[in-house]
Amino acid sequence: MPPVVPGPGGERPLALGAAVGAYVIWGLVPLAFQVLGRMGVSPWEILAHRTAWAAPTALLFVWMARQGAQVRAVMGQPRVLAWLAVSAALLSVNWSVFIWSVNSGRVLESSLGYYINPLLNMAVGAFLFRERLSRPALLAIGLATVGVVIQALALGHLPWVSLVLGFSFCAYGVVRKRVAADAQTGLFIECLMLAAPSLAYMAWLQANGASSAQGSPVALLWLVACGPLTALPLMLFSWAARRVPFSVMGFLQFIAPTMTFVLGLAQGEAFTPLRALSFVFIWCGAAVFVFGALRAARSPVQSAA
Repeated sequence: MPPVVPGPGGERPLALGAAVGAYVIWGLVPLAFQVLGRMGVSPWEILAHRTAWAAPTALLFVWMARQGAQVRAVMGQPRVLAWLAVSAALLSVNWSVFIWSVNSGRVLESSLGYYINPLLNMAVGAFLFRERLSRPALLAIGLATVGVVIQALALGHLPWVSLVLGFSFCAYGVVRKRVAADAQTGLFIECLMLAAPSLAYMAWLQANGASSAQGSPVALLWLVACGPLTALPLMLFSWAARRVPFSVMGFLQFIAPTMTFVLGLAQGEAFTPLRALSFVFIWCGAAVFVFGALRAARSPVQSAA
């Protein structure tokens, strides 16, 4: 999480609105993918258009942030580019599994993946960066682990969709933590790296008459919209994270998986008592996580007083 930079009094409500907007967009994105799925667009074609159209959107944000010089500087650093290639690959894995899952009747599993993501971040922080875990953090991780085990029992197999989504995004965060590039610059270069194979795949589909966008302006419009739907919430989140307290961001990050969870229920996915119990443990872990974040945020204030 980037450091919080206090801003003018009128900036905090805007930052809070930006954070909420980012998570709401992330919560609604599955509906766009499902609309495309009903049109016969494959997950791979959705992924190709998502990455291809995200690149010009990310370039627009680079221009707005006046980071052109930083982009040129990063392009001349092979080590940084190598790390961004790794983060781009992780992003591609996360996006492809998510698109496939929401179009394959596994919306609840995808929501579980993003519920456990912040708890995975804490565990990885302790393991890789020697960050000290508080008692609430340990309890939250323990509750989430029990929830995942119960989910595996309910499904009859490991909830691999949830684990891949949670671990891939966690690994993405770890890699980006090592990259000396701002959010706009990093995202643009990642999208640029993914755009090349995406454009090649789109050209192959077009040449073989297999493109769903061919002859369907509505499908093409939805596919083009995937770009801004990808880049915009990332930029809103990046801007807000520097201006909103960590504890508030910790609470808000559960908006998107909660919306996805409700979507899965509304679409009639199987929700057995055992599966419900697994989510109870996950929600308890999330509640403990938020409690710990709030208590940690109050501690410096009390010490200063």
